[in-house]
Amino acid sequence: MELDYSEIGRRIARRRKTLGLRQVQVCERAGINDKYLSAIERAVSIPSLEVLMKLAIALETTPDEFLVGSIRRDSEDWRGAAELLRGMDARQLALARSLLTWLREQTL
Repeated sequence: MELDYSEIGRRIARRRKTLGLRQVQVCERAGINDKYLSAIERAVSIPSLEVLMKLAIALETTPDEFLVGSIRRDSEDWRGAAELLRGMDARQLALARSLLTWLREQTL
């Protein structure tokens, strides 16, 4: 599955506007640069998994809303997972992504 970064950017912008927030407000919440958010929303920059998690938390949603256009509000477990990812370095995030990809493919 290939990600459509233009659509991801539109979904982030739509969520931000739904909440009535300006880019600078979201950036303050997420701890990122406002020019970077603008570039993400216009698909000029590709956000890392960590940045997507930060934006999801800042915009009170789940990363699936940005990635696939659906949202799961039935559980707040994703917030705990996001907090665990927040403190990881690049190697740890790559390993976490691999593990999550593998887990998603399992039939439990």
